Amino acid sequence: MAPLRLVRMQVHDVAIQGQSIKVGQFIKLASLVATGGEAKEAIGQGLVTINGEVTQQRGAALHLGDVVCVGEACARVAGAAEEEDDYFDEATADDDFDPEKWRNM
Repeated sequence: MAPLRLVRMQVHDVAIQGQSIKVGQFIKLASLVATGGEAKEAIGQGLVTINGEVTQQRGAALHLGDVVCVGEACARVAGAAEEEDDYFDEATADDDFDPEKWRNM
């Protein structure tokens, strides 16, 4: 009998805004499928796993750290980096900014 070979899957982190996301939305965001229709089909066929467990619920909530796989392609739910937050510096803000002027340009 041949020795057992362990294969390590490569998992990439995909940042989300907030603390949770639906599995159908996440697999599109992570480019594990191309469209919402493909997401629905993959989930319905039992091709999607969350932390190693098959799921057939498109609306299942994923949380930070969950690993989702479609076939052998996997992604981990990650939080957005702090520097991605909007930054507003009141000291350098333009007090004469007119949003109506901007809209009508």
